[in-house]
Amino acid sequence: AVTGARFVLAALRLAGAALLSPGSCAFEDSACGYEWDYAHLPWALHGEGHYISVDTSYEGEKAVLSSPELYSEEWSCVRLIYQIATTSEALPDPARLNLYLRQEGESFDHLLWSAKEPSDSWLIASLDLTNSTKKYKIVLEGEMGQDKSASIAVFEIKITPGYCIECDFEENHLCGFVNRWNPNVNWFVGGGNIRNSQSVLPKDHTLNSELGHYMYVDSVYVKHFQEVAQLISPKTMAPMSGCLSFYYQLKQESSIVFTVYLRDTSGFYEEIWKTDSALSADWVLAEVDFDAPYPMEVIFEVAFNSAKGGYVALDDISFSPVYCSNETGTPFNPAEAGCNFEEGLCNFYQDHKDGPGWSRVKVKRNVYRAGDHTTGFGYYLLANTKFTSQPGYIGRLYGPTLPGNLQFCLRFYYALYGFFKMSGTLAVYIFEENHVVQEKIWSVLDSPKGVWTQGEISFKKPMPCKVVFVSWCKSFWDCGLVALDDVSLSLGSCQAADLLLPNPGECTFEKDECMFTQKKRGRGSWHRRRGPTPTSYTGPKGDHTTGVGYYMYIEASNMVYGQRAYLVSRSLRGTSGKQCLTFFYHMYGAGTGLLSVYLKKEGDEEEIPLWRRTGEQSISWLRGLIEYESDRNYQIIFEAIRGVSMRSDTAIDDILFQAGPCLEVEEIQFSSGYPDSLNEIEY
Repeated sequence: AVTGARFVLAALRLAGAALLSPGSCAFEDSACGYEWDYAHLPWALHGEGHYISVDTSYEGEKAVLSSPELYSEEWSCVRLIYQIATTSEALPDPARLNLYLRQEGESFDHLLWSAKEPSDSWLIASLDLTNSTKKYKIVLEGEMGQDKSASIAVFEIKITPGYCIECDFEENHLCGFVNRWNPNVNWFVGGGNIRNSQSVLPKDHTLNSELGHYMYVDSVYVKHFQEVAQLISPKTMAPMSGCLSFYYQLKQESSIVFTVYLRDTSGFYEEIWKTDSALSADWVLAEVDFDAPYPMEVIFEVAFNSAKGGYVALDDISFSPVYCSNETGTPFNPAEAGCNFEEGLCNFYQDHKDGPGWSRVKVKRNVYRAGDHTTGFGYYLLANTKFTSQPGYIGRLYGPTLPGNLQFCLRFYYALYGFFKMSGTLAVYIFEENHVVQEKIWSVLDSPKGVWTQGEISFKKPMPCKVVFVSWCKSFWDCGLVALDDVSLSLGSCQAADLLLPNPGECTFEKDECMFTQKKRGRGSWHRRRGPTPTSYTGPKGDHTTGVGYYMYIEASNMVYGQRAYLVSRSLRGTSGKQCLTFFYHMYGAGTGLLSVYLKKEGDEEEIPLWRRTGEQSISWLRGLIEYESDRNYQIIFEAIRGVSMRSDTAIDDILFQAGPCLEVEEIQFSSGYPDSLNEIEY
């Protein structure tokens, strides 16, 4: 068995291993400048087997391996050949292998990829790295989980310029392309001077020699009508658009259908290319425009109608970020279809025939009326359709034209005031361009009164279309106000967006406390909660993230006046240059105390105050912005102090760390509460 395993690895050795690019390693006699973190489990280098591994023979949670500093202005592809071996069956917390990108100037690593499936032999992962001007490191993390007998091996890391969907099939990991196994017809590797079938071509396309390799599928074993062989590319990991090209040969005695599809994560196929039935005894170049704004696989599919069907061969798949047809069409930018209404209506508009149903309004900070969702003191849209000129009390807000045949995720925030029955008071329609077809794709059922609640809708239409927000009152007597803010559009379905790996510097408290822990002193502590706090006239009614999610708060009725609660981040990596911290805070209640944010640098006793608010601020969630810098590792601390009465529930939510200076500036870093006279609404 050992020789068998060694043989598998020997087969993996790369031609020209001496010419490995920076960051690549075959772990033969060294780790090629990769270093392990001594604070965690050790990695063992097995030179004779050409791999590096970590297992549970030591006590510990994880092992960390980081590459030398890398730099690449061009798009590149990281290929990782690895194996996770385990003896136990499915555990709730299995061993997993994670790959992070650590960029210069960032306090957080970006998780690019994660796997936990155990296997009997090696697997390959292909990850696109978009071009960047920053230096970076690749960081591998093996987490042992609860498994008592797991081991994780890495056989090879290879970083090559170019895209992961490109392949010349000269290396035996086939760039991560896989054949979907079928009992009768499959894609095989041809060439390499092995006369293994009647359909072997004399020469491949890459090297133009008998030693080169290509992929082929032939009809020798076809048993049934319409049997299909599929060759599936690695999944694109970053948005890309341009020209996909490949070479193929086709020999047929009866009809063969050779098709190229894109398949998205929900399994939807889109045909992008098909052969015309002309024969080709030589390699023919095919080119096709290719758009993958969200993760896609490219599938090369051959369907035979009979056993005398001939064969298809494929070689040299490549990609260029310029469209084949030299069209300089600008790809659609989804940001242009969103708006936070701070500067105006962006690309939204109303039809003059309807009368002005929607107005852009702003509420100053106060303790009676909620402000906007973006900052708590900015602009939002308010539909007051009680006095519109149109019958039916309707206000329509039209969005910009969206291209057809793309999957979209629309997200927005709404709040409802003063309705007896809420259902149907706000709806979203799709108008197809000819304005004849309109389809209702969403409508409100019920929502907490006056709480900014998130709506999200996935849709895909064949024709160009517009999104229309419609507010509606059933009668003059049941006609309240509908508020709308922070409309955003992204490519891909909302479900696919939720499956994306989380942003490491962001904490919404939806699942847990992320990078924060409690520093307990006495009874003062932060609690994670959803919905309103138990005491009336203090605390939020819902969270900031969705309106129905979680936030952190201090429960004043369990604390005494002046008692403190601390929420402390884990140690964050120091960087040169400014960092920006954004968060939302809620300080409503006549007895509200203090909320402060501190920076504590490693090795220092004292904590540097960055930001403070004292006393009641607003009934809304307000945005806080802090710009800071620390070249040493550091922690961020949120400290809440209970005020004079039980009405002192202070809450925080939606914390976001970003590299670089803040794009906006907060006027006051240290301030006290507001007088009651600020209860006005500006139109």
